[in-house]
Amino acid sequence: MFYDWTGRVDEGVNGKRFHQIVDNINVNSIEKVTETIFGIVGFECDEGVRRNQGRLGAIEAPNKIRKQLASLPYHANKENVIDVGNVACIDRGLEQAQQKLGDYIAKLIEHDHIPIILGGGHETFYGHYLGVRKALGPDKKIGLVNLDAHFDLRKDDQSSSGTMFRQILEADKNVDYLCLGIQKLGNTEELFDSAKALNVKYILETDLEPLQDMFDTIDVFAEKQDVIIYTICTDVINQAFAPGVSAPSPFGLHPDTVRKITKHVVCQEKFLSFDVSEVNPTYDVADKTSRLISYIIAEVLMHLNNKKSI
Repeated sequence: MFYDWTGRVDEGVNGKRFHQIVDNINVNSIEKVTETIFGIVGFECDEGVRRNQGRLGAIEAPNKIRKQLASLPYHANKENVIDVGNVACIDRGLEQAQQKLGDYIAKLIEHDHIPIILGGGHETFYGHYLGVRKALGPDKKIGLVNLDAHFDLRKDDQSSSGTMFRQILEADKNVDYLCLGIQKLGNTEELFDSAKALNVKYILETDLEPLQDMFDTIDVFAEKQDVIIYTICTDVINQAFAPGVSAPSPFGLHPDTVRKITKHVVCQEKFLSFDVSEVNPTYDVADKTSRLISYIIAEVLMHLNNKKSI
């Protein structure tokens, strides 16, 4: 079922808001295009969070984020956003849901659309990756950029919201992983050892400043890849600004830092796709977390529209 994009209508041809420009389209009906089209897809799932013993509720995030996004002004000359609906995790079938999400994302990429994925727990990213790999084939080098307090390199028996990057790195030799915002108190020494063994590049939350040095690190990383895919785990943000997440972070980042990092990543020439994960409406306060993430998504589309128009 598609989300009902509704909201206030303003006068004037330049007064469009997201709810007026988003077009609900069946994923099997999308067509190849010559201009930039953004394809929203939601992932209704927190089974990975459950397996990781986190706070449940992220399953409700995709439509909560859409609700906040709907009323925001859309700053582009073209109505170039489609919504292909939600992929749902049914009967705790995480692996099947991730495969289906991957199929949606592959379809978008194969038709030259830019996927914008609304999680869901951070297990969303594994489906994101599966779709990119399916669309590109086995030989392209994929750079994984994760803005996160956690490595997500756990060795659990089952896949979860804490295992995705280990799953990817151990199975696919044509990937590199850069994690920004890692917190000492969010990861055990064992996870730091795993990061070293798996050749993970990372920057601690305490070392992100000066931002230009961090931007240089992103640039060097991107130069070595064929494409860049980007994920924001919302628990990287300070819980004063983002209380509605699966794993709150008192030492998290200020939203301004997240905005600046996100702009730099999505404006990379090799940027391909983007997801946000771990928004948890069950624990939110006055929708401040879903609202914050909706603003970040709206800015991403502004940056990408501006980049494509240059």
